[in-house]
Amino acid sequence: MTELVTTPAGEVQVDGDTATLVFTRQLPHPPDVVWAALTDEQQFCAWFATTAQIEPRAGGVVDMVSGPSQMRWTGHVLTWDPPHIFEYDWNIAPRPEIPHGEASVVRWELAASGAGTTLTLTHRRLTKPTALGFAPGTHAFLDRLAAYLDQTQLPNWTVRFAAVQHLYPSWSSES
Repeated sequence: MTELVTTPAGEVQVDGDTATLVFTRQLPHPPDVVWAALTDEQQFCAWFATTAQIEPRAGGVVDMVSGPSQMRWTGHVLTWDPPHIFEYDWNIAPRPEIPHGEASVVRWELAASGAGTTLTLTHRRLTKPTALGFAPGTHAFLDRLAAYLDQTQLPNWTVRFAAVQHLYPSWSSES
């Protein structure tokens, strides 16, 4: 049985050699609940398939090892405004799939929307190849966040990545 794609696609905004990923999701949960899922280390680890250290303050350390490839990324909290904005550096040292590393910024913005939350995730200053590779993966992680918040079974990240990959430009078609 083929899984249907029912969540909205994000945007890949390419500007020369760099790109920005932008995802907006409507979640039927109040901002404080969504905030906790993004900033509480234990909750974040449950849906993001990561190990995490998050110091909850501007200037605090962010240190994570994420996803199936166990990618380590580090940074500092740039904006800490509960339950509205969580923004941090996202730095990766060079590795085979990212030979020059990355130095980018992730911003989670939450806005009350009725009884729920409008979540906007912006990941900017990525290299174009990394953005193209990360777009379907980010989509898959956001689907896991929604399932976590709904207290339903988390979708398998690899299966979900494959199901949504066609919604985004690829390394091969855009490189």
